[in-house]
Formats: sequence, structure tokens, C-alpha cells
Amino acid sequence: MMPTQRFGMVIDPERCIHCAACLVACKAENAVPDGHSRNRLSEQESGAYPSVRVVMAPSQCMQCDDAPCVRVCPTGASYRDANGVVLINADDCIGCRYCVEACPYGARYFDEESGTVDKCTFCVHRVEQGLEPACVTTCPTKTRVFGNLDDPSSAVARLIASAPTEVRLPEAGTRPKIYYMRGDSR
Repeated sequence: MMPTQRFGMVIDPERCIHCAACLVACKAENAVPDGHSRNRLSEQESGAYPSVRVVMAPSQCMQCDDAPCVRVCPTGASYRDANGVVLINADDCIGCRYCVEACPYGARYFDEESGTVDKCTFCVHRVEQGLEPACVTTCPTKTRVFGNLDDPSSAVARLIASAPTEVRLPEAGTRPKIYYMRGDSR
């Protein structure tokens, strides 16, 4: 058993080339059903005319320290494990979708076939074996950096300490553990 850690990720949207390798790797690794995805890519525009830019923005469950999806789950199916990873016990999920509605990031989906909700798990089954999540491993441009946020020597902690980062929807108060490199950090 691994010692308790607090896992997180830094995503650098500037590095993303929209190849979708992360999406394919996640679907294959986690047997995500057709028509659904645990992570996604969206376009974000920045700047003002004539200097407008489009940057790809990879996104997934933010693995919040104060996860509203966990708070609203009536059965306890949504929970945080010892490492702070937000997970879903499918056996306890009744498919009420309260968690889907509570997530300010739109990171969960309802699987009609199983009648349960699903989302990114940081590939916890891989992490427990000392591997990185599939989306991190497969990215050809190293857009995502994963690791223990509480270990100052980890790549993810060093990156957060050395470059300007931000979280999505800080006003939601969820304390997400996915950080994004800011455009002014380069």
C-alpha cells in the first residue's frame, strides 16, 4: 500500500495540439462507453483583435478538496479516498444524478446502460501500481504533469511553485487540484 498522498495535476493549455491522444487513452484504459468521455478538449479564445489566439483547453474532473458532488450524494457512492481522489462506487450509485448537477465543471456523465454516473478517477488503478494516469502517459507534448502536491520535490509541486498557475472557477470554493498554467507564465 502506498503512503497517503495528495494527488494533483498541472495542465499547460499552450502545449496542447488537440491530437486527442488523452481522450483515446482514457477511453481505452477505463472502458468508457461510446458517446461518453471522462475528459474533454475545448477551445478558448484569448486576446483582442487583431491579436486573438485560440488555445486548446484540456479538462476533466478537478478532484476538488471540497467536492460538491460528494456532499450531495445520498448514498455515499461519491467519496474521496485516502489520497483525496474523488471516486464513485458504482455498486452504491443509484443514478439520481445529483452529483452531475452539483459539479460546477460538468465533469460527470450518466451512463444509461449501467444506470450509474462516471467520471475521471486519475486512473487510480494505475497510480496504485506506480504509474501515471493514461492521459498523462500518452500526451506527446507533455501537456499534463501529475504527482503529489504535498511533496515539494515532485514535478507537479515544483511547477506550481515556479510558474503562475490558476484553477478553474475559484469562486465556486471547491479547491480543485487541477491547476492550469497561465498564458503570462511563458
